[in-house]
Amino acid sequence: MPKLKLKAGSRPPWVGLAAAIWVEISAGNGYNFPLYSSALKSVLGFSQQQITILGVANDFGENVGLLAGIACNKFPPWAVLLVGVFACFLGYGVIWLAVSQTIIGLPYWVLWFALVVATNSNAWFGTAVLVTNMRNFPLSRGTVAGILKGYVGISAAVYTVLYSTLLEQSASKLLLFLTLGIPVICLAMMYFIRPCAPPSGEDSSVHAHFIFTQAASVLLAIYLLTLTVIYDKVSVSDAVSYILLAIVVILLLSPLGIPVKMTLFRANTETITPLAGSMEHLAQGGDSTQAEPLLSPSSSASNLGSFFESEYASDVETLLAVGEGAVKKKRRPRRGEDFKFHEAFVKADFWLLWVIYFLGVGSGVTVLNNLAQIGVAFGVDNTTILLSLFSFCNFVGRLGSGALSEHFVRTRAIPRTLWMTCTLIVMVLAFVLYALALNGTLYVSTALLGVCCGFQYNLMVPTASELFGLKHFGIIYNFMLLGNPVGALLLSGLLAGYVYDAEAAKQGSSTCLGPECFRLTFFVLAGICGLGTILSIFLTIRLRPVYKMLYSSGSFRLPQASDH
Repeated sequence: MPKLKLKAGSRPPWVGLAAAIWVEISAGNGYNFPLYSSALKSVLGFSQQQITILGVANDFGENVGLLAGIACNKFPPWAVLLVGVFACFLGYGVIWLAVSQTIIGLPYWVLWFALVVATNSNAWFGTAVLVTNMRNFPLSRGTVAGILKGYVGISAAVYTVLYSTLLEQSASKLLLFLTLGIPVICLAMMYFIRPCAPPSGEDSSVHAHFIFTQAASVLLAIYLLTLTVIYDKVSVSDAVSYILLAIVVILLLSPLGIPVKMTLFRANTETITPLAGSMEHLAQGGDSTQAEPLLSPSSSASNLGSFFESEYASDVETLLAVGEGAVKKKRRPRRGEDFKFHEAFVKADFWLLWVIYFLGVGSGVTVLNNLAQIGVAFGVDNTTILLSLFSFCNFVGRLGSGALSEHFVRTRAIPRTLWMTCTLIVMVLAFVLYALALNGTLYVSTALLGVCCGFQYNLMVPTASELFGLKHFGIIYNFMLLGNPVGALLLSGLLAGYVYDAEAAKQGSSTCLGPECFRLTFFVLAGICGLGTILSIFLTIRLRPVYKMLYSSGSFRLPQASDH
């Protein structure tokens, strides 16, 4: 792939981050399945089992993004986003044709594959903006991941408000919006999401800008939670609903205030020097006089390429360069340098991180997928409050984990996996509380689990990038995400489903009531999180020296492109 020109200036990265927020909201379209699944059942006459299998298609398409991971390293962000646009339009378009009965008699398998294609757009959207923005802000990976994934977490609430107001609780209108509205939004944002020269780590305003963006997302989350309660308790007129929806749009636009402020008050932001080891430095092949690289590559490493070059160099050219003494022979990359996928795949740290993610997030997804049934079993009349509580706390965990781990990794070089260990311990406590079924603990357990799942999901992102680099981060990140559907299949589909059906059979009904419905499942999940805790402690001990090297100066020091 030809080298991409980086957008210069201090404002473009922030414009790209603001645009990425809208794309990440679009990337949460898979959360809409509960809103139109009842229409699939009633209009098309599907059974509950068929709807459940469509739910599996929804999860499968959303979390399998290996192709997107490969593509993001070979094509520019706009091309990756364009694939997502076509997938969203095609997949949801077929489902809309069926639900609106524009076309009658579509086979079930066609709808199943259409839903896989539709939700797979999330992988293309999310990978494009996450990889691009983490490369644009290489010194603030945890914070950027927390912000972007936090917006994905609250996208369900955004769609719920939109569904309740503008779309008039119509499944057909919702599917039409997903077919046309999301592609239009992503096409409009496509131009602004591009590789940029990272803002200087010495620029004190960078920290203030991130705090503003985080505060805006927290305010939006609180506002959406409040709207959910209002719509559930109070009847609101159309005019007031549109005003409340307009406030949501304003809050989503608020991060654009950063580049606007930078335009009006330029200060010294236009004279920022490129970061040593940053994308611009690597792409230009210049030598930095600011600091020595932490992991010293060969003398010609800075001239061997950038994040956006093709990963495959000519073997003949490499051999000639070795013979001429221009480069040294290939060596295996060290942790902190850029790994190719097959190089990371054989590393113990790679699989430890994947297993820990699988055990933690897989346990959380098991509860999330069965949260409505858990509420009914525990005697809760309105389970939507449980779902809203879990979603809000999940957002808090995603956003908070980025800020918390970023602070301690910079000040004390503490590996982010330490916080994964802490949250796994809390998850053990939450599952035990679920199993004991003490009065008043259901909401507490759900809140704790939501926060911990947010931590687990978000901490994996910067950890993987710090250990294995950003050059091939897209495919590594998407492989890590496979822990989500695998966990849902094994722990939710097999374990929780089998235990629930067995207890329901004892009661002589298809619906199980009482804490016994999930008690064994909760104890098993507590044990699984206990195992994850042990593995996470082991990984943290292994990574402690690595993080001491990577953050020895109080900030991540990017290794220059390695000669492999």
